[in-house]
Amino acid sequence: MHCRLIGIPLQDGASQLGCEMGPSALRVADLKGALVELGHEVTDIGNVVIGDLPDVSHPNPAVRNLPQIAAWTELLTEVAYRESGQGMPIFMGGDHALSAGTVAGVARRAAEQGRPLFVLWLDAHTDFHTLESTKSGNLHGLPAAYYTGQPGFDGYLPALSHPVDPARVCMIGIRSVDPAEREALKQNSVTVHDMRTIDEHGVAVLLRRFIDEVEAANGLLHVSLDVDFLEPAIAPAVGTTVPGGATFREAHLVMEMLHDSGLVTSLDLVELNPFLDERGRTAKLLVDLTASLMGRTVLDRPTRSY
Repeated sequence: MHCRLIGIPLQDGASQLGCEMGPSALRVADLKGALVELGHEVTDIGNVVIGDLPDVSHPNPAVRNLPQIAAWTELLTEVAYRESGQGMPIFMGGDHALSAGTVAGVARRAAEQGRPLFVLWLDAHTDFHTLESTKSGNLHGLPAAYYTGQPGFDGYLPALSHPVDPARVCMIGIRSVDPAEREALKQNSVTVHDMRTIDEHGVAVLLRRFIDEVEAANGLLHVSLDVDFLEPAIAPAVGTTVPGGATFREAHLVMEMLHDSGLVTSLDLVELNPFLDERGRTAKLLVDLTASLMGRTVLDRPTRSY
């Protein structure tokens, strides 16, 4: 496979600085080398940067950095569309606001191919706020609502050419949802598996069900992996830690099953904040998880020392 690495030094959607260093940390942890070792062709196109900011504001006074997020969303929609035509794009973030653009871009590509896009959202949060409902004003909490075409974004963020059907979104690992998001999710058909569901049924059963849906529809699958999907004890480099996340083996099992499915066509790696890391352990874990997604087996995984 031809993997396209795209660095996205975006931290305007989060309240804590540091995510702009995420792409560099993934490069230092040798993401490219891990993929090349597995036999993939890899091109690192470097970091993308925004230009002029639009003159846009919202009546919700909590909203922060809206011009920046609007500019990033417009840029990343075009970058994702372009790069998804060259191979498998791996978007190295950067906070989760980047997914507003990356998902919008790959959705356009999928539509051109006449295939439905599905999204696997691995996260502690649903990120289903709108500009009106957010109280924190941190716009990394909005991308899932945006790319599924929820109301309230017109005139503020770029118009969507191909919204993702909420019924084609599966969220796994959820354990922190605001009341406004709960109400919005009730009005939509997003599949949400919180950590209790994983505890009761196991992640493999839940993921297999979704994979079967994607396969039956001949769909393309975008995976968005937020560091806070993971248990903070094994992945401390995130500003939105929530206890009780996925374990090391649960996370690798998810990636191994996704590889076996052969359905994944694009990937987000988001919310890595190297400033909060411990000797690079979270960046190395993300590289190992990506390698599992791209074909590394348990027996081939090298031993890591912290």
